[in-house]
Parts: sequence; C-alpha cells; structure tokens
Amino acid sequence: MRAMLCREFGDPSVLTMGEVDDPVPGPGQVKVEVHSVGMNFPDLLLIAGKYQTKPSFPFSPGIECAGIVVDLGEGVEGLAVGDRVMCDAGYGCCSEYVLGVAHRTYKLPDAMPVDVAGGFPITYGTTYHALVDRAQIQPGDVLLVHGAAGGVGLNAVEIGRLLGAMVIGTVGSDEKIDIVKQYGADHVINYNKENFRDVVKDLTDGKGADVIYDPVGGDVCDLSMRCINWNGRLLVIGFASGRIAEVKTNLVLLKGCQMVGVYWGDFANRDVPRNRANFATMFDWYEQGKINPHISAHYPFEKTNEAI
Repeated sequence: MRAMLCREFGDPSVLTMGEVDDPVPGPGQVKVEVHSVGMNFPDLLLIAGKYQTKPSFPFSPGIECAGIVVDLGEGVEGLAVGDRVMCDAGYGCCSEYVLGVAHRTYKLPDAMPVDVAGGFPITYGTTYHALVDRAQIQPGDVLLVHGAAGGVGLNAVEIGRLLGAMVIGTVGSDEKIDIVKQYGADHVINYNKENFRDVVKDLTDGKGADVIYDPVGGDVCDLSMRCINWNGRLLVIGFASGRIAEVKTNLVLLKGCQMVGVYWGDFANRDVPRNRANFATMFDWYEQGKINPHISAHYPFEKTNEAI
C-alpha cells in the first residue's frame, strides 16, 4: 500500500511517499481503509522526534482518521466490515490502510461526512474529557480558553458554551477573533495587545476564571495562575509554547485551586465504557446540530507535507 513515510526526524519536508506492506489486524484490532485524516500539532512533534510516542523508522504520521472497516482481528465485537468509522490510531493514518484498536474506533453518525469525522476524535475527545470529566464544569462557570482559535481550543469554546459557561478566549492576532466568537466566545482577548490576566480579572469583578483550559503551557500557564478563581481548575492540556511551566505552588495553596492533568489517550484505554459514552453524547450533539466541527482546509494525500 502507499504511505507517507518518515524515515528520519525533521520538519514535514522529510516525509516522502513510499510502499509498505498492507497491515494485518491482530486480536482486538480493526483494519480501516483511510478516507480522511485529521492533522494535529502532535503530528509535528511525532515527525520531529519530540512526541512521547517514538515509532520505529519508517513510520507514517497521522494520529486520527476516518474510513471504512475492511477487516477485523480476533475478538472484535460491535464493528463489522463495511462500517463507516473514525479511529484514533496513535500514528500511521497517513496511509491507505491503518490498524486501530477496536475500543478506540467509533461508528459514525449517519449524518456525519467522512471529512468531518477524520478530524473529530482527538480534539473533541480531549476537550469533552477535560471539561466534563476532569473540570466538572457547571453552568455559569467562567471558562478561560487559551489558544482559542486552535483545534482543541475552538472545541473548548464550543463545548464550554454548550454546557452553559461564560467563555473567554485568548488568541495571538486580530484575524482569529471572528472565528472564536462564531463558536460562542463571550469575549476574545488578543494577548499580544492586552494582558489577559488583567482583562479576565476585570470581566469577573476581580474573581478570575473558574476553569482555565491551557494547551499552551509556559508563560501562559504561569500567568493563568494569577487570574484563577478560588477553587478554580487549571486544565493542563499541552505545551504548544515549547516550555513546561514552573508553577508557584504557593499560589495553588492561596487560591485553593487545582492543577488538573488531561491525558485523554490514557483515559480512553483505562475507562472504555465512559469514553464511549462521551462519544455517544457528542454524536447526539452533532446530529442535533449543537456542535459544528471546523475544517480549516482540505489537502490531497500527496500533499500531506503541506497539510501538517
């Protein structure tokens, strides 16, 4: 089969098209014919050798996809050949076929097109788990979303609004403000023009945010501790800034707040029933028109380098 291969660590230019053997599903695995792939920030880290997963060369990037089930391994239940599915495979989706584990392969709602499905599992799975399971967000909570125009950030704005929170988003340029407002943000802050700590405090009568969704880390995380409410929850989603924050633990004590790690991939393996229930809820939302996954661009398979 054809696959976009990484034979050495580097930027997307190191990827080249090649031929590899078709994968054969083992016990608990599903073979999916790939029709669309969602591109995520971890794909950049994966091919640069900076991700927690380091596959052997050559490997294909692409941590999520959608397509058709073409074969099943021993012991797989609830899926059948011919099913339209989305799959969180970890890596390998930038190929004609990929193997996924059955418990992280989900049948698509009838109304969901394959291009939408290809970019759904990672961002929506992460965000729902973060806001509902980890933060236990409540109607009326103030939700501060960093990187609000990014993949997980935009989903956090959308789901936070749906769950009844007042949503404040941060972005790095004025060009990103409109899309964040379209997805439900009450306020959007350009952090290159304003100090988000001061604005958040002003918007909340000095209290700060109840839930802070942080996929950026670094200085953003450090400053977030200065605008978190009493009993607030700071969700550690990722480190897009490239720096791990050095949080002052005296602030955690004084504000009675929590720093909450969000590792959706491990949760999906450890609590399969709850994760599948989360996806069932989100699929219902999609069919009811309550969520509208954003696609920023489409690329052909041969231009995976540009897509990443």
